[in-house]
Formats: sequence, C-alpha cells, structure tokens
Amino acid sequence: MAVISRLARSSTTFKVSSLIPTILSRKFTSSSLSSETTLHSSSSSWNDTSNNNGINGGNPLKFGKGKDVHWVFLGCPGVGKGTYATRLSKLLDVPHISTGDLVRDELASSGSLSPKIAEIVNSGKLLSDEIIVDLLSKRLKAGEAKGESGFILDGFPRTVRQAEILEGVIDIDLVVNLKLREEALLAKCLGRRICSQCGGNYNVACIDIKGDDESPGMYMAPLLPPAECASKLISRADDKEEVVRERLRIYDELTRPVEEFYRMRGKLLQFDLPGGIPESWPKLLHALNLDDHEDDQSAAA
Repeated sequence: MAVISRLARSSTTFKVSSLIPTILSRKFTSSSLSSETTLHSSSSSWNDTSNNNGINGGNPLKFGKGKDVHWVFLGCPGVGKGTYATRLSKLLDVPHISTGDLVRDELASSGSLSPKIAEIVNSGKLLSDEIIVDLLSKRLKAGEAKGESGFILDGFPRTVRQAEILEGVIDIDLVVNLKLREEALLAKCLGRRICSQCGGNYNVACIDIKGDDESPGMYMAPLLPPAECASKLISRADDKEEVVRERLRIYDELTRPVEEFYRMRGKLLQFDLPGGIPESWPKLLHALNLDDHEDDQSAAA
C-alpha cells in the first residue's frame, strides 16, 4: 500500500494517485441504517448556502445502507467541528477522523514527531502538509485493518494543497463549513478543559452575547464535568489567548481559501451556529435533510 508520507516530503509536485492509501477508494457500508437517507443536491454536487435552510434543489443524493459517506468538516479552531462530526459519525455509523486528535495522540505517545509537533502547536502555527498526511495515513491504515471504510474528516484539509491531494483520490460528497462569531470562538477556546484522568472534554465558559440591530444575541451554556472529574480538569497548552488569536489569523490566511475551493465545486454547505448544542444540533440535521433521524438524535448525543 502506498503511504502518504513517502511522497509528501517532495517540495515540488505530488504524485496524487500514490498519496492516499487505497482505503479511501473502498466503499462504505453502513450496517446501522435500515432505511435510506436522502440528502438533496442541485445535480451531482452540493449547493453552498449561508442561511442554514438546508441543501436546496432538484435531484436527491442518497446515503444509507450500501452507500458511500465521504464528508469533510471545516471551521475555525474551537468552532465545534469535532462535536458535530462525532454526533453525525454515530448517527450514520461512519468513522470520524480528527487530525487534531491524531496530533494529540502523537504528542501523548512521545513518538519521533512529538517534539517537533509540540513546538509548532504551542506557537499557534499550523503543522506542515507532510506531518498531517503522515499521521492521516497511519490512521487510515489502522482503520483498514479493522475493516473501516468511508469517513467524516475533521481538520483536514486545511490548505488548498491538501484539498487538491484529497480531491485527486476520492470524490468528497459534502463539505460542512461551521461558522461562529469570533468573540464566541475566543471564549470557547479559552474555556476548554480536559479531564486528566478520563480524557473527557468540557467547557467552563458561559457565553452570553447580547444582540443588537446588526446581529442577534447568542447564549451557549457551559459544558461542565461530572463531580468525579471537576478536580482533575486541565487546559490545553495551546489554549492561551495569544495562541488562539494567532490560530484564527492563520486560519483566515490559509484555510479560508479551502472554503472557496469547495464552493467552486458545488460541495460547500455553510452552517452558522445559532448557539450551543441544544439549539444547533436539530438545525444542523435539518440543514442536512436528516430530519427523519430525529428518533436517533439521543443515540448520537
């Protein structure tokens, strides 16, 4: 099997067909969906929408038992990509692959890349394509060994170069672009906590932004830990205000062009988060035309 890292180190042209393991080309079969899920597109592609009204248009694009699921979640650091991708992963029974988690796992493992990654992450900069593709390749190979196929990607691609690599080997069905106001993003990032014992993710920030004539108010309740985790909470090393602001600046510079890359291909669905999970999750399902999974929402929580 071709490994991404083998050719990703090239500083010139990537041989795209050899970069992503063959797992990406395999079909995904969902064993948990008894009926077919239909999501609508204008033709064979997805429409970009900014008003959270769902995917408009004519011909249905169908997902369900025996169908492929190859989705990407985009959004600024801290917007909640992992939260909503994880829920949809459970709902559709397809693997959720977070490059952020892959990076944190590599750091925790004290592997050969760990010191280099720690230095880059703690400064708020983005990791190189070579590092990300290498980590992703290892995860895909591990998934293939377990019989996985299909995915919801979270945190990749982050650059147009990465998007071009991915586009060259797999037809991405849908790119969900999550949006959140910057002041809420900053508060969310600074409020993130992890339980040092169980690894659970929590957020101690209570976000209450008053509305005005130009924008509505927004309330996001804190996601507090259970009593047994309360005394074991730690902050991520990169969740400092100056680092968060630097990550947002770099995102604007490098990753927003990825939005345009997918918009031009008719695959981008922009979703403006109206608040916390209770307000946003049902509306996201509606935007994805997954309202018929309402009974399954609690299972994905």
